[in-house]
Amino acid sequence: MKKDPSVVYRVFLMAGDTMAIVFSFAFAYYFRTHIDVRPYYFTSEIRDFILASLFLVPIWLIILMILGLYSKSVLRLRVREYGRLLFASAIGIMAMITYDFFADGTIANGSLFPVKTIVIYAAVFCFISLVVFRTVVGLVRKFVLRHDHGLLKTVVVGNNSNTTRFLETITPESGHKVVGVVANNEFVPEGWRKRKFRTLEMVLDKLKPDAVIHTDSENIEKVNQMAIDYHALYYYAPSEQSLVSHMGNVELIAATPVILVRTTPLMGGAKVFKRMCDILLGVVALIVASPFMLVIFVIQKMVDLKAPALYRDMRLSRFNKKFPLLKFRTIKVEFNGLSPEDAFEKMGKPKLAVRYRDNGDYLKNDPRYTALGRVLRKTSLDELPQIFNIIMGDISFVGPRALVPSELKSYGNRGLLLSVKSGLTGLAQVSGRRDISFDERRALDIYYIQNWSPWMDVQILFKTVACVLKGQGAK
Repeated sequence: MKKDPSVVYRVFLMAGDTMAIVFSFAFAYYFRTHIDVRPYYFTSEIRDFILASLFLVPIWLIILMILGLYSKSVLRLRVREYGRLLFASAIGIMAMITYDFFADGTIANGSLFPVKTIVIYAAVFCFISLVVFRTVVGLVRKFVLRHDHGLLKTVVVGNNSNTTRFLETITPESGHKVVGVVANNEFVPEGWRKRKFRTLEMVLDKLKPDAVIHTDSENIEKVNQMAIDYHALYYYAPSEQSLVSHMGNVELIAATPVILVRTTPLMGGAKVFKRMCDILLGVVALIVASPFMLVIFVIQKMVDLKAPALYRDMRLSRFNKKFPLLKFRTIKVEFNGLSPEDAFEKMGKPKLAVRYRDNGDYLKNDPRYTALGRVLRKTSLDELPQIFNIIMGDISFVGPRALVPSELKSYGNRGLLLSVKSGLTGLAQVSGRRDISFDERRALDIYYIQNWSPWMDVQILFKTVACVLKGQGAK
């Protein structure tokens, strides 16, 4: 999906939770030392106490995440949220007490909780402050939505009473703004007929919506595939009979039960988590790889001072976004920027292009490459500059292969392939690289998109390192 305002909301929730936790510990300390009239016998500074609690905030956030306090179902049911916040406050305090027991002096006097009453105050204040901060964030969200910001442009399609009910009950608080309707007049209320379109193709082409809500069972696969091709969320409003078998996956939008059919698990919080990992690993990789990149750059310039050391190749990533993929130049200057067909034609060997394509885009002793270029490709060192692409957010460490725009016509399910960021490495690369066919590589990319998990990324990264060390890089 091109945008996901719920991710922004969850980021603000996490920021609010962080402030609430730190505030509650600071206030607990202040309450014990300034408001509680009983004498106390400790000398630690409030600054040290706050810094220690700030250091332990990630523990709380992980607990909140495990308890599902950033999921849509909990956020819509306040009673359930309050119950889990109370439980999280108790678990969080116990986790900090455990940490303090085993840690060797977290603050000046060697203990995070110099007196037991601070623990009790912190637990109470933490629950209250979490509720207050989350309520404030929720009110701000409602205010923003009511002023027509952060809404998902939504198309409703289907000849069903669900269409009528949805249009009659939709409000900004749902997070959706209906921009088009594809249905017969009998299912479209009078006030909505100005937004009626004859076909789904027309509204998708013209308005580029963020979500499609399908209210009947006609052409489910076709409508779903069209939503994928336009990188829109696909919701299906099931019949009562279907609803019974899908109770675990149901969301409520404008009082209408709908099932979100996910293109990939890499959405919402998972997408934010993956991006954070890319930034952290990217910075570490840049520090480690910088000396090697500097040496390669110097050698490139020693071989040919005037020739560029870097090569920028336009590629496609998520949602058809074009970006310059950075690599060390491995091809001779006169063939830079040319397609293989044009390059072989220029050197007077057009038949090599046929052999190149028939051999899965590989040619032994390819005459386009420099001697240094062959070494860089064999060791995969030519791809080191892509670390900058990762840090800038063009690609991820792990993902499908970044497509050349001219290749897009050759790919089936291209909407699915472009639903996530491309990767420096991927499942296809560690499963045989050039030794597997084009169709097999495409199938592996699709499998990765539909079955993503953090553990899969970890496995692929370790396998990539193994492939490079064994010399199984690009030939």
